[in-house]
Amino acid sequence: MATDYYSVLGVERGADATAIKKAYRKLAQKYHPDKNPDDKQAEEQFKRVTEAYAVLSDTEKRQQYDQYGDSDFHQRFSQEDIFRNMNMGDIFGNFGGGGGNEDIFSQLFGGAGGGRTRPPRRATKGQDYSMQISIPFRLAVQGGERRIDYRNNNKVEQIKVRIPPGIEKGSKLRVAGKGGSNPTGEPAGDLYLQVDIEPDPTFTRDGRDLLVKADIPYSGICMGTSIEVPTLETPKRVKVPAGMQPGQKIRLRGYGVAASGNKPAGDLYAIIEVVVPKDLTHEQKEVLEQLKSADL
Repeated sequence: MATDYYSVLGVERGADATAIKKAYRKLAQKYHPDKNPDDKQAEEQFKRVTEAYAVLSDTEKRQQYDQYGDSDFHQRFSQEDIFRNMNMGDIFGNFGGGGGNEDIFSQLFGGAGGGRTRPPRRATKGQDYSMQISIPFRLAVQGGERRIDYRNNNKVEQIKVRIPPGIEKGSKLRVAGKGGSNPTGEPAGDLYLQVDIEPDPTFTRDGRDLLVKADIPYSGICMGTSIEVPTLETPKRVKVPAGMQPGQKIRLRGYGVAASGNKPAGDLYAIIEVVVPKDLTHEQKEVLEQLKSADL
């Protein structure tokens, strides 16, 4: 079942680190096992708020959670990944001592965390690998699947990778089990794909919105007209009201980056540009002379 970590902690999606930490401390103290002995419901609440804090207090994990949504995030991150490097001693320094809380945390989560008051857990899986990939602009915007050739141990295999809609340049995709093998028989490491995005000849991107140039003749700007605006699918005809100025935008709602998780679809903006002909016909020159005489 999907979980909204922001709702679990009772904070807004734009909450800063201080607000998140304050909300967590309040809830964790309320549901802490020492205050609620033999209360399974309180124990489950404590585990939920702690998991939410482990994700939202970590900049990289929070970015991945916001980008992919709860379901896709948990396909990419195991519980061990979620609690890795979480500092329980820092959180509960004023709540009965960090050491006892480390023991409680270990009992509830199986030692998945990484607090400072104990040695870090020895990694049991193989080495993680990283690889740079480049994907088309439209695949990054709309999402889909991409097959990549991956060389590991002198063997080349094709890996099918799911690209979430709206992925940003520099984002990382985790492919579980495609890293280095472990000679002790433990699970293999993971492969992390760092994403680069190829430019598009038609569209540029601003967050979840797309931008496209719309060339309009001078007469259309003055008197109004209709034009076809390219979209990611088929062109859409829109009206251009009289008197629009160069650089102004016409908004096509929902024609930007595809919706993903809790994020709605972005918009497409057609940026008005006036077409100035390089060569004029005799008739066009006569018309322009008349407009010039009329101070237009």
